[in-house]
Amino acid sequence: MGGTEQNHLRVLIAEDSEDDALLILRELRLGGYQPALQRVDSAAQMREALDGRQWDLIITDHNMPSFSSAEALALARAHDPNIPFILVSGSIGEEVAVDAMKSGAHDYVMKDNLTRLLPAIDRELREAQNRRAHQEAEATIRHMAYHDNLTGLVNRAEFERRLEAALEEADQIGDVHALLYLDLDQFKLVNDSCGHLAGDELLRRLVQRLQPRIRDSDTLARLGGDEFGLLLSNCPLTRARAVAEDLLTSIRDYLFVWGERSFKVGASIGLVKVSAGQDAQALLSMADMACYAAKDRGRNRVHVYTEDDQDLSRRRGEMQWLQLLQRAMANDDLLLYRQRIQALQGAQSHSELLLRLRGGQGEIITPDRFIPAAERYNLMPEIDRWVIKHACEQLQADRAGAAGGGLPGAVFINLSATSLNDAGLVDYIVEQSQHHQLPPGSLGFEITETAAIADFDCALGLIRGLREKGFRVALDDFGTGMSSFSYLKSLAVDFIKIDGSFVRAMLEDEMDSAIVEAVNNIGHIAGIQTIAEFVENEAIMQRLSAMGVDFAQGWAVERPQPFSCEPVADRQAR
Repeated sequence: MGGTEQNHLRVLIAEDSEDDALLILRELRLGGYQPALQRVDSAAQMREALDGRQWDLIITDHNMPSFSSAEALALARAHDPNIPFILVSGSIGEEVAVDAMKSGAHDYVMKDNLTRLLPAIDRELREAQNRRAHQEAEATIRHMAYHDNLTGLVNRAEFERRLEAALEEADQIGDVHALLYLDLDQFKLVNDSCGHLAGDELLRRLVQRLQPRIRDSDTLARLGGDEFGLLLSNCPLTRARAVAEDLLTSIRDYLFVWGERSFKVGASIGLVKVSAGQDAQALLSMADMACYAAKDRGRNRVHVYTEDDQDLSRRRGEMQWLQLLQRAMANDDLLLYRQRIQALQGAQSHSELLLRLRGGQGEIITPDRFIPAAERYNLMPEIDRWVIKHACEQLQADRAGAAGGGLPGAVFINLSATSLNDAGLVDYIVEQSQHHQLPPGSLGFEITETAAIADFDCALGLIRGLREKGFRVALDDFGTGMSSFSYLKSLAVDFIKIDGSFVRAMLEDEMDSAIVEAVNNIGHIAGIQTIAEFVENEAIMQRLSAMGVDFAQGWAVERPQPFSCEPVADRQAR
């Protein structure tokens, strides 16, 4: 038994003999319990007792004239199957007892052997506690799979599912809905001025202001960062516009105070009609374009999507990136660069692959210009596979040609958030590595922390699948929310990459330095090696080494260069 709280026991006993009930009460008291006992002897009394209060334990006799133990068990199971249910009877056959156990009873004790009662109660109380804890953990994981960890809103995947359901409804019965795409203005100022903790708190408070202004039938979701989606069910466009203006006013009127600083933020909202014959991804793209049109027109406003809108026509110019990317993959105009991940504690160094795009004039374009378009139009899974295939080809060629057998350590490839849902990705990686005769340890894969948390179940499955095949996995941008330490036990990775926003200023900012040290310590406790990003000078590298950080990556180590396993000097000499 445990402490005082466990000694207090609420016991419901179904027993027609008061004397037998008193014997059970005596056993409980002798065992150190302080029972609050209620006796019932009919189904009606038991229903009333179950509805009237919570119970820790149910004990029932088997042989009662008008109320069988099977009826009592059925009532108990229907009310709460986790409550320990124990049969205590003077005469019960083994066959009846086994049937009762199969039906959900947890144990049975003969009245002439009550010495078994206390051990049975102790055991079943512990088991009930374990069952509840397990169920709570499962419920938490299920909730995390469909909800945003920070705000509690549904996440992007669940929002898209509900949008598709609304479209099916529109196709079947002609209902008209409305979709809002909301992007906060000046949110980055809060993050940059006061840190991510302040930004997280601002998001939570704004969500608390917005939720009372929408109906229970509507869906508010966090789509990522400071972007939100709102699906207004059975809502005409004029009413949706009024709702959007009300949300804007609520955000604009809010004063966010953090320490001695205060901030006003605004929002830009794109609005699109949801009706029959449309596509969910196209609708999201339209609402997104309308949102950016609202920003272009001065922010803090609502912009309604229309096909002939000049602003949206300019926005559709982003589709050119999509065409350029598709041509680049076909013509090998996507380029792979690499950057060394330098060991600081005597281990083997690694490398990360970085993507570039060759422009029409031969210029080298960095991913910040084309990746958003690729993400918006769901091209990233295809790009990820292109990178994997070409990285394996280059590794095979360089391993065959380099005297030292190629680069030491692993070459890490970034996987996009959308690739977490690619059920065949692990098999594709295995196929490519085997086809190019690469040992699994030569390849590693990076998943951002935010993507992993946003799609937890898919991330967990992908990480397990990769590590079971011998590939290494790194959790990138770790520490941005400072709410994800709890995920390290479940997301069993080989490396965590400490977000560069903390590393870059760690010599000037004591808080950033403390965060870097905390992430490093937690990682090591979890048996995970740490990599600091954005290491821009030798002084930072020395501080990281003194802290015990395992690896450093950044311009102080090496600037990105075309992917090859040959040393730079050898390539330049040729």
